[in-house]
Amino acid sequence: MEEVKLKGAILILSGPSGAGKSSLYRALSEEFPEHYFSISSTTRERREGEREGVHYHFISKEEFQKGIQEDIFLEWALVHGNYYGTAKTPILEALGQGRLVIFDVDVQGQEKIKKAFPDHTTSVFVTTSKRSVLQERLGGRGSDKNEIIKKRLENAINEVKRFDMFDYLIINENLEESAKTLICIAKVAFCKASLYPVDSFVQKWEK
Repeated sequence: MEEVKLKGAILILSGPSGAGKSSLYRALSEEFPEHYFSISSTTRERREGEREGVHYHFISKEEFQKGIQEDIFLEWALVHGNYYGTAKTPILEALGQGRLVIFDVDVQGQEKIKKAFPDHTTSVFVTTSKRSVLQERLGGRGSDKNEIIKKRLENAINEVKRFDMFDYLIINENLEESAKTLICIAKVAFCKASLYPVDSFVQKWEK
């Protein structure tokens, strides 16, 4: 039956900064070692410990705006005064290879990805149980200034209000349990009926 299946599946992780998406991604990457993680391009300054081509592709605003004009991005957004976006070509290549493609994007980004790949995409919103827990985690990072933390919390309120746009919700109180749930969702993403073209499947089945 595998010959008729559309290749690859997309899993979107979204949610407030500090909700634990990076930790959950690490658990997911161990379960799916052949996955492709979509590395976004951004115009924001590189934080301590971040590496080019690993965390982001760090480019200038001029270069990013040129990319918008040339329509090279699958999705892009202006967040906290900085551009973030995902190039189309590597995503198409990874899907063609039958891999799990993982995105870490905001609410706006997931809408655009779902619109571009409605049959392939499964989306998960990750959040904390309370705003106070998120605030504590952001403060504990020690990598952001108070004004940045304040902006992230303001943005988080708007994001949480839109969690119903996603297929699944993970309230990340226990990392181990949340990771198990996410891994199950990723496995189910490869079982979606929408990945199988009906006519091709029936023809193969009838033989």
